[in-house]
Amino acid sequence: MIEFEYQTLPWNIIFGAGALARLPGELDKLGMKRALVLTTPNQTKSGEDVIDLLEIRAAGLFDQCVMHVPQQTVSAASVRARELGADCTVALGGGSTTGLGKALAVQMGLPNIVIPTSYAGSEMTDIWAITDEGRKVTDRNNDVVPTLTLYDPTLTLSLPPKFAAASGLNAMAQAVVNVATDKINPIVSCLALDAVKSLYESLPVIMDKPDDMEARSQALYGACLAGGALGTGATSLHHKICHTMGGTFNMPHAETHAVILPHSVAYNAAATPDGSARLAAAMGAANAADAIYNLMKKLSLPLGLKDLGFKEADLDQATEVTLEKPFHNAEPVTAKRLRVLLQNAYDGVRPRPIS
Repeated sequence: MIEFEYQTLPWNIIFGAGALARLPGELDKLGMKRALVLTTPNQTKSGEDVIDLLEIRAAGLFDQCVMHVPQQTVSAASVRARELGADCTVALGGGSTTGLGKALAVQMGLPNIVIPTSYAGSEMTDIWAITDEGRKVTDRNNDVVPTLTLYDPTLTLSLPPKFAAASGLNAMAQAVVNVATDKINPIVSCLALDAVKSLYESLPVIMDKPDDMEARSQALYGACLAGGALGTGATSLHHKICHTMGGTFNMPHAETHAVILPHSVAYNAAATPDGSARLAAAMGAANAADAIYNLMKKLSLPLGLKDLGFKEADLDQATEVTLEKPFHNAEPVTAKRLRVLLQNAYDGVRPRPIS
């Protein structure tokens, strides 16, 4: 017998090639007149183009967004927003800019509009995070869900194929944890499985044909659904590890999610047989963890934490930090077993169950 509870988030989505051109009119509909555009330093020019598009609706630019949303960056952006009299933010980019927009929504009450240029998927969640004093602190709040998200696949064409692959695996992780779980929700699972299938099929095409708009669109659609699954679903061991890696060790966000993903799936496989089987089927494979690992090899992604510059000497500390606060996971997590998982992820070996 099916039993479940489900509450959706206040999503407001426009998806399609050329959607960016609708931004001025959409701001007018929302009654927003002074938008602070957020970008990373390497997307300054793109941010300036958005300001030109917005004309008198633009308050200015803050182009200092960085990974993991450090508290000092939030403070600097808050000062900038107040100086310019901003009444909303427009985050152009990936998780770094979206994350800052969310933090400003919580701390200043500023509505946030998001224009994704990667496959981060965080624009679809109610999860926000700030890194302070070596720890990444996360929470959930409907106030951080973007007032509007404009998905324009043409904006992802500038995303280098290799980073597109890593970004896509990061999005896939958001879906995977809501299929291979002991808390299966049928609606969340539908979102997640379609996301996995879309990303699994489109990412190899992007690697071979970077200008393939159909593949770019499919990947962005997959990221949207994956974020939606996480936004109305749950996190577990996988995200707990990745928050440690980002907040404490400043590891690259997307690539770290990719490396950890097959190992976290293998860790939970025995406790989630039905979900793991459905996940494998979505990828046309017999084993979900192996399928993800094989996809990473096909995409020429780094397979181990060592390949990302992580120090083996820090694995013990990573274990301790991950376990500092309790969290739910389908398979019980002990320090000994987690340490083995992290060693496997460090070495980049094929994922395997851990007893």
